[in-house]
Amino acid sequence: MIEENKPQHVSKELESWVEQTTGLTKPDKVYWCDGSELENRKLLSFLTESKQIIKLNEKKYPNCYLYRTNENDVARVEDRTLICTDSEVEAGPTNRWMKKETAFRMMQDLFKEIMAGRTMYVVPYLLGPEGSSFSQVGVELTDSAYVAVNMRILTRMGDIALQELNRKKEFVKAIHSIGNLDPEKRYICHFPDERLLMSINTVYGGNAILSKKPHALRIASIIARKEGWLAEHMFLLEIVNKENDKNYYISGALPSASGKTNLAMIQPSKAFKDFTARTVGDDISWLFSGKNGEMRGINPENGFFGVAYGTGPYSNPNILESLKKNTIFTNVALNPKDNTPWWEGLSEFPETLYDWTGKEWHKGGSSAAHMNSRFTTPIKQYRFKSDRYEDPDGVEISAMLFGGRRSSLLPLVYEAQTFEQGILVGAMTRAETTAAQSGAARVVRDDPMSMIAFCGYNMGDYFNHWFEFAEKIKKRPKVFNVNWFRKDENGNYIWPGFGENFRILEWMIKRIDGTVKAKEFPIGFLPYVEDINLNGMDFDVERLKKLLYFDKDGWAGELIKVKEFFDKFGERFPKKLWDEFDKMNKRVLDYVPEN
Repeated sequence: MIEENKPQHVSKELESWVEQTTGLTKPDKVYWCDGSELENRKLLSFLTESKQIIKLNEKKYPNCYLYRTNENDVARVEDRTLICTDSEVEAGPTNRWMKKETAFRMMQDLFKEIMAGRTMYVVPYLLGPEGSSFSQVGVELTDSAYVAVNMRILTRMGDIALQELNRKKEFVKAIHSIGNLDPEKRYICHFPDERLLMSINTVYGGNAILSKKPHALRIASIIARKEGWLAEHMFLLEIVNKENDKNYYISGALPSASGKTNLAMIQPSKAFKDFTARTVGDDISWLFSGKNGEMRGINPENGFFGVAYGTGPYSNPNILESLKKNTIFTNVALNPKDNTPWWEGLSEFPETLYDWTGKEWHKGGSSAAHMNSRFTTPIKQYRFKSDRYEDPDGVEISAMLFGGRRSSLLPLVYEAQTFEQGILVGAMTRAETTAAQSGAARVVRDDPMSMIAFCGYNMGDYFNHWFEFAEKIKKRPKVFNVNWFRKDENGNYIWPGFGENFRILEWMIKRIDGTVKAKEFPIGFLPYVEDINLNGMDFDVERLKKLLYFDKDGWAGELIKVKEFFDKFGERFPKKLWDEFDKMNKRVLDYVPEN
């Protein structure tokens, strides 16, 4: 076995673990990644020459590449994503569980000599800004150069992580192999007690780039519970009001297809010339208590792993400029005329296309780009990034929002009356799936805090941890719920969404500053219509009233569904959350609508 680029100073634990994994997987070569630009060019050249990746038009898309996964390997596989502990109750009713010993034996058997004839890449990475007490080191051992070049974009990869490891000593271990892409033997296993991740027979990003959801959320959520902070599926947005020279930081959790990325990258329209907006992070936030009892947050990531399909000049114009250099595209279509990437929503259909599988595509057929097609691009080249995205002390959270795609019932926006009620609002999150997700649109799925797929332990305990965390926060952010997706009787969206959503963010800021009042309803505070700024917008006030209507009967039915979900957790469900639920339920049932 050949070993290349090994650093001089490697901890004994890391060296021993690499040797142990090498003995199991039997690679021909072990290469230690240092994260340098020279190394990155070599890996991309290898992927190009071996026809695993396609180099795109260098003039129009410099240093950009297109990768195609196997047709059976295009998304996360929740039914094969396992939490592996001694008892099933530790994983809880919302996770797939396998007994730790059984899972470890299974994965050991699957990994036996799996890397024979291949190179194993040792990828050290740092999650979180350098110097932050909340940053974590991980090391992924993978036989995929594609995974390695993606992780260089998404994390702080290489020597910076090894230096941090020498200080912190602890690290999350991750082992990944492409295997033979057998979907029946595809597993992503999480071993919380060992801080170990094992993934096999996949190369799709969410399953193979183990720094992302597996580490930054599932394992991190377990670490966070033990250490007294939160690892959340939330964006972090900075808004600056130049008129009063104040900064506001909003964290937000929205399930898939609910506008999360677009909101994280929103820009104020001309009607809001006194405001600027900057992205701290688009997907994951680690939240903790500051010196003065304020809630603070960092973005552990260093890049965006976003959905390309549907991203365009109207939905998210701000990211398009960033995607034109140093970006890896996965499962998008290819325009052979000029060797550039294309996906639905980007522009008009080109005359000729090769679809995401590499086959010639003609208009009128199925999607040219896969609906879960992706881009991996660095935050540092995004024009609207916040200067605070690498602040080791994080940013102070002014407001927190939850929400989800709902075509009826949920108002455009409402505010929780207290932070404790805000925890209930997050726990009550239910969102409609799309056809791309489930094969059947408008199936309402429980997704508390948008974490149902990413919480690494029993969610009953997770809800309780939110209340424990709240006790540390003396300066509490306001909590809001949003829903951009209400439809009228003809099935058309009432609210235009996208950039116009800043109008709702402005109302939140007014509420933070205490410059507007709100009307109290059983679920919380709703805006007065006149306090939503509609300047420069062709939008009828009567339509806005529909979006802010409280439907007593609808909410009574909603709370019955919520209770059914909460009941799943039995004795692990916190009494404090039941108390909040009971108070809201009573307010709804006792409510007498005004004439």
